[in-house]
Amino acid sequence: MPALHRTIFTTPVLSPALRGLSRAVLRLLGWRIEGALPDNATRSVLIAAPHTSNWDLPYTLMVAFALRLNIYWMGKQGIFRAPFGGLMRWLGGIAVNRSQSTNLVAASAQALRESPGPAQLVVPPEGTRSKVRYWKTGFYYIALEAGVPIILAYMDYEQRRSGLGPVFVPTGDIERDMLAIKAFYAPFKGKNPGQFEASE
Repeated sequence: MPALHRTIFTTPVLSPALRGLSRAVLRLLGWRIEGALPDNATRSVLIAAPHTSNWDLPYTLMVAFALRLNIYWMGKQGIFRAPFGGLMRWLGGIAVNRSQSTNLVAASAQALRESPGPAQLVVPPEGTRSKVRYWKTGFYYIALEAGVPIILAYMDYEQRRSGLGPVFVPTGDIERDMLAIKAFYAPFKGKNPGQFEASE
């Protein structure tokens, strides 16, 4: 994973304009934005859950603008091909080649530690929009190795609310910590609720 690059979220003039537009669009669509980024979590890992639809990305981008975040997100290499690759990177995207056994956790943790300013790495624990029985734990180990907190971010299509929940500091006891994290997400419904499972 390369060093974190400049994104649309920190682009002067454009970023404030898109913040206002995002708030207006979300309000028009009936969405409620909740929470705020704490001062002690400007560098953090954001859990993105539930993740069940392609619509999650545009909503996530608008919520990020509304909450004044500087997010980065990982996507499969295919969506970074020409002619849209540059745009995707500007939107905070980081291409990931899932066929290579690179140490993504260590590289992501290093990028967060060395970020010159605020940076929030968004990671969906399911790892895919399809239904999975077990959550991936990469987000947990990235936060643990980087020494940053985990923000329990959510998007509830049923209640039309999205935002930032509690700050979670990983203890190193992953089994206990994952139980607590999943308990928080249990009530939320994704766009395709049958594909999200937080009780396992």
